[in-house]
Amino acid sequence: MSFELVVLGAASATPTSNNYTTSQLLKMREHYFLIDCGEGTQKQLRRSRIKFSKINNIFISHLHGDHFFGLVGLLSSFHLLGRTTPLTIFGPPKLKDIILMQFRTAGTFTSYPISFKVTQHKVPQVILETDSYKISSFPLKHRIATTGFKFQEKAQKRSLNKEYADKLNIPICDYHRIKDGKDWISDNGIIIPNNQITFDPPEPLSYAFASDTRYVPETAKYVQGVTLLYHESTFCEDKLERAKQTMHSTAMEAARVAKEAQASNLLLGHFSARYRNLDQFETEAKVVYQNTLRAKELYNYKVTQKGIKVKNLRAIKNEE
Repeated sequence: MSFELVVLGAASATPTSNNYTTSQLLKMREHYFLIDCGEGTQKQLRRSRIKFSKINNIFISHLHGDHFFGLVGLLSSFHLLGRTTPLTIFGPPKLKDIILMQFRTAGTFTSYPISFKVTQHKVPQVILETDSYKISSFPLKHRIATTGFKFQEKAQKRSLNKEYADKLNIPICDYHRIKDGKDWISDNGIIIPNNQITFDPPEPLSYAFASDTRYVPETAKYVQGVTLLYHESTFCEDKLERAKQTMHSTAMEAARVAKEAQASNLLLGHFSARYRNLDQFETEAKVVYQNTLRAKELYNYKVTQKGIKVKNLRAIKNEE
C-alpha cells in the first residue's frame, strides 16, 4: 500500500498563468484525501489523472480564498459527474454557511449527501479515525482561525512466514492469532515464539500539513516525528519583516520547525509570486535542515521510511 502526496497547487495569494494556489491530494491506505482546494483544483486533478470519485474526505485549513475558492466548483462538478457517494468536508465553522449560501443563490443542489465537520483552531483534536489510520487537526498562528492536519497510519499486523509455517504444519485456522502477535504451541506442547514465524510489519508513515502560519514553537510539538512535514514558506529571509507582518513563515523558519519536530523530511510550499527562482527557498532551508524539498506542482511525492521518491506527472503524460 502506497503513501503518496500529489501537489496540485503551491502558490500563495493568487493563481498565475503557470502556478495554482494551495491544494494537495494525499493517498493513504488506498484512501484519497483532498487537502485545501484553491482555485483551479479540479483542473489540476484532471491533469494528474486522479479519479474524482475516489475523494471522500476534504480538509480545508482556513477561509482565505487561495485555500478554498475552488471548492464550490469541485462540489458542483461532483454532481454533474453523477456522484452518489457521501462526501465529508472538514473545516472552519463558517465554511458550511458559505458553501450552502452559494448553492441556494444559484439554485444548485447535489446528487450526493455532504456532511460538514467543524474543526477547532485553538486545540488539537482527532477528527477522523479508522482501524487503519488516524487524522488530527492542530492549531496554527495566522490572521484568521487556521488549522493544520496530521495523517497517521496505524501499525499493520505482523505478516506470516508462510514457508516456515508450512514446515511446522501450522493449521490455517491459527494464522489469525499468529498475525495478532501470539506464540504458537504445537500438539506436543512446544512453544514457537511469534517472532520466529512472522515478519515485522513496515513502520507506519505519517504526513503533516502546516498551512498558513507564523513560526511558533508549538507547531513542532504537534507534528513531532512525522515522516513528511509540509510547512508553508511564503517568503525567503530577505522578506522576513513582511512575513511577520502578514503572519507567514520563511523557508528557514519552516526548516526550524522540521528540525525541532525531528521530522524525517520537509516539503516547502505557498510561495510568493515575488520570487522567480523558487530554488532559493530550498537552498535557504537546507542551511538549517538538509532533508528539504520544495513543492512542485503536478509532482508525486512517494513517502517511504527510506526517503521521498519524486515523480513528475507532467513528464509521464508527455511520454504516453
